[in-house]
Amino acid sequence: MGGNLMKSVLILFGGNSAEHLVSCMSAKEIRENIDTDRFLVSMAGISKENVWYEYNDDLSILAKGEWLEAEKIVLIDNIVEYLKGFDVVFPIIHGCQGEDGKLQGLFEMIGINYVGNRVLSSAVTFDKGYSKILCDYYDIPQTDYVVFHEREFNKNTSVLCEKRLGYPMIVKPANGGSSIGIGICKNKREFNRCVKEALKFDSKIVVEEFVKAIDIECGYLENNGLNLSIPGEIESVNLFYDYDAKYVMDSKIVIPSRRTDRIGKRVYDIAKRVIDIFDIKGIARIDFLYDEENDVLFFNEINTMPGFTSISMYSKLWEAEGICYKELITRLIETETNAK
Repeated sequence: MGGNLMKSVLILFGGNSAEHLVSCMSAKEIRENIDTDRFLVSMAGISKENVWYEYNDDLSILAKGEWLEAEKIVLIDNIVEYLKGFDVVFPIIHGCQGEDGKLQGLFEMIGINYVGNRVLSSAVTFDKGYSKILCDYYDIPQTDYVVFHEREFNKNTSVLCEKRLGYPMIVKPANGGSSIGIGICKNKREFNRCVKEALKFDSKIVVEEFVKAIDIECGYLENNGLNLSIPGEIESVNLFYDYDAKYVMDSKIVIPSRRTDRIGKRVYDIAKRVIDIFDIKGIARIDFLYDEENDVLFFNEINTMPGFTSISMYSKLWEAEGICYKELITRLIETETNAK
């Protein structure tokens, strides 16, 4: 398209993961705040049954996750041809499909621009087991862990984990997001219960030692080089920052982190290393755990498509850096439309 012509953007939301509703909420806010003087905007949703629809209805319905009940939705018969009609796709889909490389692979095969990380980066960072192994190789500080598959789960698994990690432990699906399926266990009975719950979401399990720590987060925005935000911290209402603490209860975001003077340089140093190791592009939120009592900073994980409402940590981090929500959306899109 010509340099002065408006770029066509597709906001793609939904998906079949447990984070479907989170995606819908993010999509609503992006649509409400995107610069319509610069972009021609369309929306499409993927149902939990993996059926694609064009969406042209009330955004309030979308935010409730009830968009399939709307009147103005149209079935997309030919997904490939439909996607080819846009200059760039903004796939605001969290969890499976959106962050594990599957959608990214589709976009790469079709040859269209899209916001976010490439196939391998998405796949490796989404699998907490593989990402931990890679971080071990590069000596990135992280809490100790055990990884096992459902087929390996037996009466001795808890003994192995207890011997290595000790109670309490955190049990989580290797592939998943928004802390869905994660639990803390303090004994063998609770361990087995947590594993069975995590297995509902993935057949691969990661068990981590529990560290009494402060959640520290840092944003990455690709814009003519490496750009990291100031660190923020979370005052969780729960023992750890689980789904309810993120989306239901009133956890508090503190920006900048009150520990920035003490750990800011360490946050930036580790963030730069993991961004390089995982070849991160466009957007990411890098999460840390800070054991204040022992003054130890652990890398926790990278989110390659973080929560993206106007009140999400990622958006708030950049707002504190002087980049408003609308401008943040514009920068992410223009990074991709100018890439080719």
